[in-house]
Amino acid sequence: MLKEMDLNNKDGETGPPGPNNRPQEPLARGIVDDDDGLSDFGSPKRGPTLSTSTSSFEALDPHDPNLSHLATLMFSHTSNYLQGELSAVLEDYALLEQMNKATITKYADMRQIGGSVSRALKDLNEKYLALQPYLDQIDQIEDSVTKLEAAAYKLDAYSKRLEAKFKSLEKK
Repeated sequence: MLKEMDLNNKDGETGPPGPNNRPQEPLARGIVDDDDGLSDFGSPKRGPTLSTSTSSFEALDPHDPNLSHLATLMFSHTSNYLQGELSAVLEDYALLEQMNKATITKYADMRQIGGSVSRALKDLNEKYLALQPYLDQIDQIEDSVTKLEAAAYKLDAYSKRLEAKFKSLEKK
């Protein structure tokens, strides 16, 4: 069970500091008031203190209002901090969701483009196979033309030699 703490003020009265006893002034951060043993938040620093064990706490026991206020502030700030952390994580997940949706859209577009390219390539391959006999004929014609051209050069060379022989025989 929690015990009440006796705090002596300058007038010799007992009880927690407050409006009836001694005027409470805000203490500078980190400074302990040596007169009554209060920390910078107005809670007891030494002497009889409230138990930190929750097993002996009873709801109807008197307690330090400053400590209660500080605990409420701590829980409020902790709650705000955790809500901020959770909202940051939630925003991260929302961003990931948006990125995933954008990626899905991009991959769907790429799949569509890939499908179009595949169909176009398949069509080109079919057209090439359909033109293959004609291309073979063109290759044969080219070979024939090359052979004919070679024969024409040989014939031209032969005709020039004949002409030269004929002119030499004519002069004699």
